[in-house]
Amino acid sequence: MVFETIIYQIDNGVGILSLNRPTTLNSFNSQMHEEVKVAIKDARANVSVRCLIITGEGRGFCAGQDLSDRAARVSDDGPNLGDSIEKYYNPLIRAIMNMEKPVICAVNGVAAGAGASIALACDIVVAARSAKFVQVFSKIGLVPDSGGTFNLPRALGLPRAKALALLGDKLSAEQAQQWGMIWQCVDDDVLMEEAISIAKRLACAPSQGLAMTKKLLNESFSNSLEQQIELEKEAMRWLGKTDDYQESVSAFMEKRQPNFTGK
Repeated sequence: MVFETIIYQIDNGVGILSLNRPTTLNSFNSQMHEEVKVAIKDARANVSVRCLIITGEGRGFCAGQDLSDRAARVSDDGPNLGDSIEKYYNPLIRAIMNMEKPVICAVNGVAAGAGASIALACDIVVAARSAKFVQVFSKIGLVPDSGGTFNLPRALGLPRAKALALLGDKLSAEQAQQWGMIWQCVDDDVLMEEAISIAKRLACAPSQGLAMTKKLLNESFSNSLEQQIELEKEAMRWLGKTDDYQESVSAFMEKRQPNFTGK
């Protein structure tokens, strides 16, 4: 597929998906949704991709929805925004959070609305020092979507999540790191270097263990302690039979670096 609104490339086990509508701060239209869907589907199925980075071209990561793409017609009812959420945003969030590979978000500028929610759906968020996170929904009479009301309070706690969502204030990358919402805030000129460095570390790691760790952590908020430790037990039972675990033991005994294959 020839992409027009994104750039998708694979290098040394790392897939890089760049949103590429810089004149609109990489806001989503229907075409971008379709192209992102194709790229994420490939990253999920492609055995040469062991980690995915999502970032944006230009001066912004993503400004959320391009309102001109679904402008309200002159009618009494207005647009059915729920249809857009069901068709595009919810499947995107599920694809990111359920992907059995680590997903890193490199936030290169403003992440607003659904753009902020997409970043929070990723496993590790690295942001440029100039980046800002903005919950703009309250300013246009809407609610945080794309998993925003799910991931924001889990990342920040309920009091801070409520204040950001209700006030719509900008949150700097430095403050986001201090509050624990993101993993790391770095200087703008080393953002991709740092994101790729993390991605390469993950690409060389035992992928099935990473996938199971991601799954267990995502599910932990809805499980009781007894349910969670049972899931941990079953995961350990299964992972102990994988080639990667056997390789890690052999490498330790032989005093060498392991070579993980994901089998």
